[in-house]
Amino acid sequence: MDVYEAVDSRRAVRAFSDEPVPRETLERVLAAATRAPSSGNLQPWHVYVVTGEPLAGLKERATARALAGDPGDEREYPMYPADLAPPYLDRFSAAAAQRYAALGIERDDPERPRRIAALNAEAFGAPVVLFCYLDRAMGPGQWGDAGMYLQTVMLLLRAEGLHSCPQVMWTMYRRTVSETVGADDGLALFCGVAVGFEKEGVPRLRTGRVDMTETVSFIGA
Repeated sequence: MDVYEAVDSRRAVRAFSDEPVPRETLERVLAAATRAPSSGNLQPWHVYVVTGEPLAGLKERATARALAGDPGDEREYPMYPADLAPPYLDRFSAAAAQRYAALGIERDDPERPRRIAALNAEAFGAPVVLFCYLDRAMGPGQWGDAGMYLQTVMLLLRAEGLHSCPQVMWTMYRRTVSETVGADDGLALFCGVAVGFEKEGVPRLRTGRVDMTETVSFIGA
């Protein structure tokens, strides 16, 4: 798989099979991902790879919180700006409608928030979840580094025939995650990334993207 194919085939998968992911595959991916860009070579990411019984227990506790209507732990950073406006709001709304329709959750379902939270808490059935933390002393530049690192990881996973789904949702249950991974208090949870093989026989969602001309300007060419 070349880089273009990896980029084109990467998408947030929300239905994983229970086929285990070999540890050596994960180690190969994460070792290669250390070459991701990092301003000043700080390499600010701290990653915990959770699978097996620890992950099953974490999913169980997080799902129980979700189904109980637990609003989650206080946010350490906002998922989205409070005053999100067009065209970003339009893109967000369109993608959300597609995403949850594919999962069989209707917009007017009164249980929609709980059902969405529970599906996320199960990591969509993924047998592995990577939890990415950053030192609380780090700033926006290092958060950008973490994003580039995780994109590198997700592309390498595609080269191995695996899929992924980045989940900022885990920050809602960050205390429950911390109980499992034992993260130092000096670290802030950035997100989780569900990893595994895609489950066969389920609807495959591929959200659209705006044309390049809407986001890119060429100057002097």
